[in-house]
Amino acid sequence: MASKFKPGDIVQLKSGGSAMTVASDLTNGGHYCEWFKGASSERSFFKEETLQEYVAPKKA
Repeated sequence: MASKFKPGDIVQLKSGGSAMTVASDLTNGGHYCEWFKGASSERSFFKEETLQEYVAPKKA
């Protein structure tokens, strides 16, 4: 199965949330992603089906 995302891509959960950077190639149907929460770096695994390309909010 070809992956929709590659390391370095900016993504977010389909349900919303922070912009995250894809940190790994497709593994077990998902990716490890990294993001910042304040000054702390966070990292977690997400199934590819739950991710979408990041779309920046429109400025008013």
